[in-house]
Amino acid sequence: MEYQQGQDREQLSLYATCLDDMIPQDNSVRLIDQFVNLIDLSQMGFQSIASQGRPPYHPADILKLFIYGYMNQMRSSRRLEKECQRNIEVIWLLKNLKPDHNTIARFRKENPKAIRKVFRQSVAIARNFNLIGGVLIAGDSTKLRAQNSKKNNYNKKKIQRHLEYIDNKLEEHTKELAKADGDRKKTQEIENQIKGRKQQQTKYRAIQKQLDKDLSSENPQQSTSDPDSRHQIVRGTVTQVCYTAQTTVDARNKFLIDYKITNQNDKKAMGSMLRRAKSILRTNTFTALYDKGYHTGSEFHIADSLSINTLVAIPAIGRKSQAPDPKYNAENFDYNYDKDTYICPQGNTLSSNGSWYKARNYTFKQYKTKACKQCPVRSKCTTAKANGKIIQRTQFTQNIQDNARRIAQSGELYKKRQALVEHPYGTIKRQWGFDHIMTKRGILPASADFGLIALAYNLRS
Repeated sequence: MEYQQGQDREQLSLYATCLDDMIPQDNSVRLIDQFVNLIDLSQMGFQSIASQGRPPYHPADILKLFIYGYMNQMRSSRRLEKECQRNIEVIWLLKNLKPDHNTIARFRKENPKAIRKVFRQSVAIARNFNLIGGVLIAGDSTKLRAQNSKKNNYNKKKIQRHLEYIDNKLEEHTKELAKADGDRKKTQEIENQIKGRKQQQTKYRAIQKQLDKDLSSENPQQSTSDPDSRHQIVRGTVTQVCYTAQTTVDARNKFLIDYKITNQNDKKAMGSMLRRAKSILRTNTFTALYDKGYHTGSEFHIADSLSINTLVAIPAIGRKSQAPDPKYNAENFDYNYDKDTYICPQGNTLSSNGSWYKARNYTFKQYKTKACKQCPVRSKCTTAKANGKIIQRTQFTQNIQDNARRIAQSGELYKKRQALVEHPYGTIKRQWGFDHIMTKRGILPASADFGLIALAYNLRS
């Protein structure tokens, strides 16, 4: 049987085609080339990547390389360096330039703000081509694992446990040292162990001092590999040291219009994301959909001050806030705005003394009535033994109630949220495998990494 024969590797040949003819006209690499060439990179703020003894690479070339890599599930700078040597598409895209992996890695690390501007440019181009509706948007977040293990993340309780463990071990070693008197080999072994424990003790005490100085939260953390990453709940009881990626998606083509990398949860995120959406879309006439993790009074207040229509899922009432009989929960009490009073289901009036009390993040009034003492349904309404039913009304309660009213009137609209905002996460995390942050050393490099992910997603859409 005859088979097709390959060409002799040592035979010289003359190609009858140029490099450009080897790349099909519909290849996505041509889209990348055209997209970057359309952008005025001098306005983006890219840092110059100087090399010793020769001119630096143009930012456009390294940007093209990164976009190609992210669109083809390649984020490693060493992997991209290899592709410059062997991948015909990359050779065409970079015109046979071959930057080393250090140059490639520095570009991503040093240009997070410029990468964000390029992403914004992709959104502006999409808007010009009418790919963004600007009528309905959805917001959500996802957790991306950081390059920092749980072992190298510390809080005050964890440090205290480590120090107590070391103190106990040092005490044990001291007793063993006394018993080993005269045994040089054993004594030397124990002394080495004591030396190691004291080095650990010094390390943990230094971390403890830094945690004591950190007043940014009630339970400060320190991550030693990636300092801005935080130990957070991912789902249920599953936790990771990670970053939170806040995103906003337009409904027309499930296009990402904004992203923000943080190390905090969702409670205080909606207001700032809506401000940014208003700036990007240049309008406030859109409707924004969010899940119950964003249900925070102060964020509703920001949304209402921006005149943005928001629909946020209503979380279940906590056990401590529930009445023994749900009919007597606080939301079933009617508020009279003019008189500043509540009417309970039994027809009694609850009033306040006019004083505002301060909680950690808000102020509130208290409403109560003396009628509680003789009320026949008191056991169904409250478990309080002294003052009876007390209702707290914060300065944001009206904003929260307005959201509940909009949810009730929205019909099937809110059900679109998950299909909109989860679509990019399914592509990015499940299909592409980008479930972690590639970079280390802080939130800005992490932002550059996710910015390139978001840009690649938009160009793929």
